[in-house]
Amino acid sequence: MGETAISGNLKNLTIDTRDSETLVVCFGEMLIDFVPTVGGVSLAEAPAFKKAPGGAPANVAVGVSRLGGSSAFIGKVGDDEFGRMLADILRLNNVDNSGMRFDHNARTALAFVTLRGDGEREFLFFRHPSADMLLLESELDKNLIQKAKIFHYGSISLIEEPCRSTQLAAMKIAKSAGSLLSYDPNLRLPLWPSEEAARKEIMSIWNLADVIKISEDEITFLTGGDDPYDDDVVLQKLFHPNLKLLVVSEGPNGCRYYTKEFKGRVAGVKVKPVDTTGAGDAFVSGLLNSLASDLTILKDEKKLREALLFANACGAITVTERGAIPAMPSMDAVQDLLTSSRS
Repeated sequence: MGETAISGNLKNLTIDTRDSETLVVCFGEMLIDFVPTVGGVSLAEAPAFKKAPGGAPANVAVGVSRLGGSSAFIGKVGDDEFGRMLADILRLNNVDNSGMRFDHNARTALAFVTLRGDGEREFLFFRHPSADMLLLESELDKNLIQKAKIFHYGSISLIEEPCRSTQLAAMKIAKSAGSLLSYDPNLRLPLWPSEEAARKEIMSIWNLADVIKISEDEITFLTGGDDPYDDDVVLQKLFHPNLKLLVVSEGPNGCRYYTKEFKGRVAGVKVKPVDTTGAGDAFVSGLLNSLASDLTILKDEKKLREALLFANACGAITVTERGAIPAMPSMDAVQDLLTSSRS
């Protein structure tokens, strides 16, 4: 990936630069999720666990690639069996993994995740510290970051140094190169030392993003308990002057969007849910894949609504299968769902 492909004879020389022109670079954590072999139980009740690749930024990178887009992942894993497995999974999914680094001392992060009987997810993390927290600025692939049409990140890398400073440095490189900065805070409170620390750090980079995707729960958390459905709350407390697009995901109900010029809502696509893991990441990958091909979407409400309906369909397909990366949809699957939902 990232190479310029040359085809045809010298008279008819065609150069495919799609990779570098539409590249989505995702920065952050990649880990192993351990998921119970049966549904609807707590972690303590689970009879056994099945391993699955996880980590929101990595999920998004695979999601973009699965849709036919160009993507890369930057992050750190342990120099262990799990870390090498994750690097292979990215490679097999056509994600550029050249920006991955391997730590000889720290292990790849592990997370035990279950969907309880009441529908809520329960997390137990093993990061004391894990390799993803130890990525150094000197280990960044600056050339890869500079090629990004879109540079996407979350907030989990902000929890600890040295990764916090590394993320800030990577964002600065991307911004200087003219990349669109995309931010999905992806709040995981159990990982933070306190609610106050989470709120402070998540908001510390808020004004640097061009595109932000948040959930209803995250609005309530970040505003200190305000109504997530109130447009005034969103516009006054979370929209900032440099923001090109703020999207609020509402799960099966679709999403809301806010720009300087317009705001509105796009309904969800109805499916029968099996597992909501990765749905938000699939939504983000659908949106970023569209934006990477056409940034004028941000200025054209009709195009934006189409892109968000497409993103909603990406999220919907993902909940019909177990796991995040295995459930990320292909372009054909999304088009088929949209066609059938219209008929």
